[in-house]
Amino acid sequence: MSSHVIISLAPVAADSPRVEPAEVAQDILACAEVGASVVHLHVRDRQGKLTPDVSDFEATINPVRQHSDLIIQASTGGVSQMTIEQRCAPLHLQGIGMASLNVGSVNLGDSVYFNPTPDVEYCSRLIVEKNIIPEFEVFEIGMINNIIALQEKINFTQPMLFNIVLGHRGSTPATIDALIAMRQFIPRDALWAITHYGRRDFSLIAAAVGMGASEVRIGFEDSRYIDADHTVENNVPLVKKLANIITSMDKKVATPEEARRMLNITNK
Repeated sequence: MSSHVIISLAPVAADSPRVEPAEVAQDILACAEVGASVVHLHVRDRQGKLTPDVSDFEATINPVRQHSDLIIQASTGGVSQMTIEQRCAPLHLQGIGMASLNVGSVNLGDSVYFNPTPDVEYCSRLIVEKNIIPEFEVFEIGMINNIIALQEKINFTQPMLFNIVLGHRGSTPATIDALIAMRQFIPRDALWAITHYGRRDFSLIAAAVGMGASEVRIGFEDSRYIDADHTVENNVPLVKKLANIITSMDKKVATPEEARRMLNITNK
């Protein structure tokens, strides 16, 4: 069990009606100062809609790359009508060290998050070709089996990182019992993470840190709540609180350099 925990920042809410690259970059850089070492970003336009046009995405990550050594993680997911080729558009950019990889379909609220096997394999092969490290998003236990089967076809960089995502309506609930059950199916030689989705308290991610999570994802994409009754105006207080939880449990917040070593990232 590593003594270091990676803080992954997902700074933009999925329902945000306004996404200004300069403002998002400023928020990301401020979060880097208080402990974030990975930033997870979807390709969105300035109205917050998912798009294959990477112009605003590039305008966001360029100052982040210029002024920090944060690991850029491009999302290949999100509920949309885009083709898998369009969803993978950011993988062709310079400076992408990681990518989220979704390995199965699942109900998310009233929507179906559609990830058929041919799309999964296309995205997987492109990730490997580009020397990008995948973060496998795991919403259901069956998705862990999908990843293990996929590994027989595709030579992923080791160690693999499984990100447990709990709490979406229609999928696995955000409970300690569910977290324990999911963790039991993840291969013992893999790393695992937790996403702070839809929570108004930090108890589940604190439990994950105590159980040995190598990464915790936090930010407006998942929740704006700093406690049960209050939201925050930017992501910095969320990252600060998570960093304090990590250090209070006698663990260390991983720097970007340490995160790269943990995840075997060589692509900058």
